[in-house]
Amino acid sequence: MVKESYLAQFYGKSQNYTDIPNKWYKEYNVKKGLRNEDGTGVRIGLTRVADVVGYEETEEGIKAIPGKLFYRGIDVNDLVMGKRGSHFGYEEVCFLLLFGYLPKEKELDSFCSIIRDCYEIPDEFVEMNLLRMPGRNLMNKLQDAVLTLYNYDEDPDNTEVYETLVKGINLLAKLPSIACYAYQSKVHYYNRDSLFIHYANPEYSIAENFLSLLRKDQKFSVKEAGLLDTILMLHADHGGGNNSTFTNVVISSTGTDIYSTVSGSIGSLKGPRHGGANIKVAEMMDAVLEEAGGYEADDARIRQAVEKLMAGKLYDQSGLVYGFGHAVYTISDPRAEMLRECCIAVAKEKNLMTELDFRMRFERIAKEVMEEKKGRSLPTNVDYYSGFAYEMLGIPRDLYTPLFMCSRIVGWVAHNIENKLYDGRIMRPATKYVGENHEYVPMEER
Repeated sequence: MVKESYLAQFYGKSQNYTDIPNKWYKEYNVKKGLRNEDGTGVRIGLTRVADVVGYEETEEGIKAIPGKLFYRGIDVNDLVMGKRGSHFGYEEVCFLLLFGYLPKEKELDSFCSIIRDCYEIPDEFVEMNLLRMPGRNLMNKLQDAVLTLYNYDEDPDNTEVYETLVKGINLLAKLPSIACYAYQSKVHYYNRDSLFIHYANPEYSIAENFLSLLRKDQKFSVKEAGLLDTILMLHADHGGGNNSTFTNVVISSTGTDIYSTVSGSIGSLKGPRHGGANIKVAEMMDAVLEEAGGYEADDARIRQAVEKLMAGKLYDQSGLVYGFGHAVYTISDPRAEMLRECCIAVAKEKNLMTELDFRMRFERIAKEVMEEKKGRSLPTNVDYYSGFAYEMLGIPRDLYTPLFMCSRIVGWVAHNIENKLYDGRIMRPATKYVGENHEYVPMEER
């Protein structure tokens, strides 16, 4: 281990040499976080995969509008509504994102068959890499698992477009099982819980399989599987500028293998400012429930909890109300709007309407308080309701972000392929050196 006392000494002294004043960013026209001053993102590419719409550009400037999400030009709301009662939608979304058009019935059946043929995982992989080597954090373990799958590929460094597609679909099919196995391994080793490992069912969709693999009795209702399928659809892509997708394209642009790019994207998605935000919402709501006195709390108690959150006196003292606000959406997040409606059906089936009503009241009151305190309310984002949906489905918090990853991988692959086809250059932005130049001083003269 590093002797931290020595490092602390060096670190304290280094502050005299490494400071970068905030005013220099404006002086040199450097966009912090790749964001323009009006809050919009700096354009880093062109895409026909997905479009995230939260504002429109007018002659007067940026105008906020209700949020829209399009996959290959099709409103995701229409995709969710269109799959009801007929088929599972995530696989259809995967086809759309990867190939650019909506499949006919036979095409979708063939595509689903290809995915299900890839469900199987080598027995020794599960035993050697998951059961014998459990991970404390599942996202880190999934990075390790993806990199290990490199060794099971006969031609892992082939980065041609078609090979990227084939390898991407293989990962897409296997990762839900690997995530469940990694979870079982963790709770068995660290929590001393019973261990059970189910095989993926080749007759099931990805959503059905996830619930079957996770539950000891492997049972689930049609509405439960439908809710999870909808969540997968809503998380499948969010444009080329979101952090994990951009990470995937940056790494891929070097010419490295898809296992390395996906592993890097998983590391990005793990962060609480990205995919890990749903866990922050869940933890915050635990604190709110305790503060307010439970699900039966009246509106006044909920308001007090919101005010404490905003004052930095509740949960993590950050002053943030997690589950509200977004980098692009300004009025509404369409994913949150759809997920709220989908949660109602399952909440009724499971007699959880009291819990859902609390969530909806908190949402309304939080926006009211934001309006009063800050002069504007922030839109509810997808993380606010996804955590509650996972909770209703009995999905443990350790699996919230891995499940997000299992959905988003198709977006990573689609943008990876698009960048290979139409850009192809290594990502190499510039930075401005703002330090001073110094003469080298020999050791004996320092």
